[in-house]
Amino acid sequence: MIRAHRVPDFAPTRMAHADAGAAPAAVGGALAPRGISRLRMLTLATLLAGTSGWTQAQSLVDLFEAARQFDAAYLAAQAQFEADQARAEQAKAGLRASVGLNGGANWTNTNSSFNPLDRTSNGQNVALAGSYPLYRPANQIAAEQAEKSLVAAQASLTSAEQDLIVRTAQAYFDVLAAEDNLTFVQAQKAAVAEQLAAAKRNFEVGASTITDTREAEARFDLVVAQEIAAQNNVRVARLALDQLVGRTGTQPWRLTAPVALPAVEPAEVNDWVNRSQSEHPQIRAASAGLEIAQLETRRADAGRKPTVDAVAQYQVNRGLGNSLPANYVRNQNASVGVQFNLPLYTGNAVQNRVKEAMALEERAAADLEAARRNIAQATRAAYFGVVSGQGQVKALEAAEVSSQSALDANRLGYQVGVRINIDVLNAQSQLFQTKANLASARYNVLVGGLRLRQASGVLQATDLQPINALLAR
Repeated sequence: MIRAHRVPDFAPTRMAHADAGAAPAAVGGALAPRGISRLRMLTLATLLAGTSGWTQAQSLVDLFEAARQFDAAYLAAQAQFEADQARAEQAKAGLRASVGLNGGANWTNTNSSFNPLDRTSNGQNVALAGSYPLYRPANQIAAEQAEKSLVAAQASLTSAEQDLIVRTAQAYFDVLAAEDNLTFVQAQKAAVAEQLAAAKRNFEVGASTITDTREAEARFDLVVAQEIAAQNNVRVARLALDQLVGRTGTQPWRLTAPVALPAVEPAEVNDWVNRSQSEHPQIRAASAGLEIAQLETRRADAGRKPTVDAVAQYQVNRGLGNSLPANYVRNQNASVGVQFNLPLYTGNAVQNRVKEAMALEERAAADLEAARRNIAQATRAAYFGVVSGQGQVKALEAAEVSSQSALDANRLGYQVGVRINIDVLNAQSQLFQTKANLASARYNVLVGGLRLRQASGVLQATDLQPINALLAR
């Protein structure tokens, strides 16, 4: 059975790819020595020609590490996390001592009707002051909010990394799927070209009508158009992967043969949903947001409470004294004390601030509940998507075998005269379309498994290792 990860039995040739506009008859030919058809020889040439490109292929893990160092969205998330850390430290500063140094200099010119007071003088002062909060409940709550904000910031960074994992895997397998589709289209082109050559030979000897030739020519032209589109899809997919990882000429590794797709573990959807409710980064961030909103209500209410600070100051002044004759005097003052402040009336600002905080707390609770519901729904959808994809893979594997048998039967029937040329062409088209769908379904299952882990919030970079083990140069 032909797998999606290797060139099929009807693989196209590089020559056929280069000469897409060549005459169809030129592709067909007589049998080569030892019963090997020219098509199979060209398939071998394709394998040999592609070997040099595979030597520079990269694994999924390698390209993810490159994307983590290059992707702008992930780098922006990292920078935002560092900014959130610095903001949290700013809030904690409200619980620590503060010290300030200030000074000044002045020049004074006095002109009085009492002549002895006429004078020009200058003075200087320097003061070192410090304070330490003894009781500031609002600052204490702000520090607690800062700790909760770090939890939310870490959850946001984790979400960004999970998103990068999925985007890298999707771009990776998009390239493989596009290459597989091109391979199957070129294989179908080679097979149609052989059928066209056979129809022409049969018409020349009078064994078939011109209708068979016209049908084969029409199908060949259609496949050429499909090949052009498939080539462009490969080009676009590779550009998208290059842009994501910051490299040029990337070539993903291919699936090994035979491939055994990983099973879904745990096998019950409720287990995945339960994990998502406790581990998903969005839920962790929403939970932290609710706790921050609750603390904000307490912080707003703390506006009614007094504050107590320990203060200290040391000051040095130099200037003219008040006695006559005028002399410069230097004074040094030191003080230590406790400062008390109690707001008595704030124009209802505190009361309305508490009302605002309580309303925002209710909104945060609603946001958390919405996040729980949405993530539970997304987890179920991702789970059933993977299960459905695995079923599709099994069905398409059976369809591939059936399509191959149908093609063989139609070819034999065409040779003995009980089938017409269009029957063979339709059977060929069905076989190669099935192969392309099977390859795409396998890739969708692999990416779907990552999306399931992302939906439940447990996706990590190490989850790429099992998939990477299925790949080879």
